Amino acid sequence: MSARIRLDSTTVDAPDALELARFYADVLDGVAIGDARWAAVTGPNGFLAFQQAADFRPPTWPGGDAPMHLHLDFHVDDLEATGRRVVAAGAELLDVQPNADHCLVYADPAGHPFCLSTWSGPELAAGAGS
Repeated sequence: MSARIRLDSTTVDAPDALELARFYADVLDGVAIGDARWAAVTGPNGFLAFQQAADFRPPTWPGGDAPMHLHLDFHVDDLEATGRRVVAAGAELLDVQPNADHCLVYADPAGHPFCLSTWSGPELAAGAGS
């Protein structure tokens, strides 16, 4: 046995877990599995889970009555083309864009903010100690 801990997945609250999983499966080229209570997206871009929250309130961006607890960042090569793709799948481009030169903020169909960015998180983290 080991006391090692490793990150396995992220679970996001949703009004309908499967409906939100289907949105992310569409934009991430994955497969949605599960039901309205708990669902996940599996595929070439990893694993992301969703759980139904009976009292779900969409977060407000960039602040407000329902604060954002987390958001997802997706690395993309082309902000414009990928932006069109996520909007076609049901996302909404949000009004406040603090880093529009390299990152655009959208809301998924449940209202969760997520970013499409040409900056890669792991690459930024690798340079953080420099």
